[in-house]
Amino acid sequence: MRITKPLDSGVWPQGWRQRTTVMGVINITPDSFSDGGRFLASERALAEAQRQLNNGADVLDLGAQSTRPGAEEVGEEEELRRLLPALKAIRESNPDALISVDTFLAPVAARALEAGASWINDVSGGRHDPDLLRVVADAGCPVVLMHSRGNSQSMDQLTSYSDVVADVKGALVERSEAAIKAGVQESQIIWDPGLGFAKTHEQNLQLLRDLEQLTRGPRPVLIGPSRKRFIGAVLDEPRPKARLWGTAAVACRCAQAGAAVLRVHDVGPISQTLRMAAALW
Repeated sequence: MRITKPLDSGVWPQGWRQRTTVMGVINITPDSFSDGGRFLASERALAEAQRQLNNGADVLDLGAQSTRPGAEEVGEEEELRRLLPALKAIRESNPDALISVDTFLAPVAARALEAGASWINDVSGGRHDPDLLRVVADAGCPVVLMHSRGNSQSMDQLTSYSDVVADVKGALVERSEAAIKAGVQESQIIWDPGLGFAKTHEQNLQLLRDLEQLTRGPRPVLIGPSRKRFIGAVLDEPRPKARLWGTAAVACRCAQAGAAVLRVHDVGPISQTLRMAAALW
């Protein structure tokens, strides 16, 4: 089935490219690293979506396949079983909300778009299932192409770079070219350097220090630092949920560098952080 959805202003957050917008994370999984199991029930996912929208989320990002290090792939059928009830409930209650679906499988992306998703967010950048790029091309929707290597089982062993910033940028260019070859328009593409995916703690920090090398280009950049291990390493904080203030510091850096989207769990505090940062830079 060919999905048609024009790429117009309605698929972008208000103030797009003029401020750093907020993408709220809703993991519909039993095993995500900081909130696994909390939102498996569709009514709980819906309540969290309402809370995040009320607290300033510009986009909601629903994921039914954990991508934490070591996570097992659950497959198309199970991913859809988890995802669709929550997606449909959130869309029915919020007809104008921007909803992203975090998946690397083409059939999941297609069903999600049919059910009302606005964006597709692929942590593999179209590597895992190249057909996903054709689904996105047919839909004409925004797509996040994230830099990663390997998969959840192997990525922690794939952290060798000549120059992490240059190498990540080069790989994102390559994935963008693959997407365009599949029919995706330039205007649909958002880059994500993939903090925490096949990067050491220091490499994550280097990407943030040199973030302008990505954000000064023509493509919008999404950053996903929320509660991640590199923040825990800097703060000596093993508890993911206790890494809010480290995440807020990263949010300020992203706003300073001109990132288009920040993907976070703690929508309310980070929305306030970004508003304050916008007054400073």
